Amino acid sequence: MIGSTELAAAIEAAISAADRAFRLERAAAAPRGCIHQTYVLEGGGRRYFAKINTAAQADNFAAEADGLAALAAAGVRVPSPLCRGVAGSQAFLVLEYLDLGRSGDPAALARVLAAVHSVHHERYGWHRDNYIGTSPQRNRRCGSWSGFWGETRLVPQLELAGRNRLGESLTQKGERLVVALPKLLVGHAPAPSLLHGDLWSGNAGFLADGTPVLFDPAVYCGDREADVAMTELFGGFPAAFYSAYREAVPLAPGYSVRKTLYNLYHVLNHANLFGGAYAGQAERMMEQLLAEAG
Repeated sequence: MIGSTELAAAIEAAISAADRAFRLERAAAAPRGCIHQTYVLEGGGRRYFAKINTAAQADNFAAEADGLAALAAAGVRVPSPLCRGVAGSQAFLVLEYLDLGRSGDPAALARVLAAVHSVHHERYGWHRDNYIGTSPQRNRRCGSWSGFWGETRLVPQLELAGRNRLGESLTQKGERLVVALPKLLVGHAPAPSLLHGDLWSGNAGFLADGTPVLFDPAVYCGDREADVAMTELFGGFPAAFYSAYREAVPLAPGYSVRKTLYNLYHVLNHANLFGGAYAGQAERMMEQLLAEAG
């Protein structure tokens, strides 16, 4: 069963208020979820997907619901947020249950992503801060792309790396890189596109009819190449995905360098969250970028 009696009762009440009277009959642990506990909830012939964590993660769930709503408004199929709340020491988010698989048309997924990126805003950033994993992600609006990437992406991760004692060499190179950002991004003024923000292969799937689905977002408005770059970071997507995306929206010259810059943010975040070899990987990426900047 799911957590405490208090938590189960709170989830039942929240679902009933958002949808219709619901009695929780079964809660089966779901295979996904390296950050949150995840469950498939069943009752009265209905299913929902629930995420549970400590009450301190309540705002993380609020940010996720906000991001899913933004993607849905852009025409993307997502698991719709149903309700969320706090019960004692635990927070929860209940989503529409979708039976997802990994097999599907990668070209269709690429076209969905291109459609998301066609949604433009006036400035980089987002109307609220959110999270990348469990790390806070600043989204202060900015008119300069290099300024936004330095101030809201690299600097917070470098500050956290300092507190986590990931090495003076890493932080020093990171500080030099922040100074070099205008040179690395000179002449590159991308439209502030709506981004998924955390798009690796584990955050996309397909319904049985082949419809692509995106989930677990960390949305903001920025360079669309940041999403494309991340798809190449942890295992990558099939070649057909990249062919279809480039056919829909060609990538600008210099993408290979910017890919390293954008993925550095995620590698730094992994170094801060998990340690291990990520710090060394981040430092090597910094060295490449500093050499490119000259």
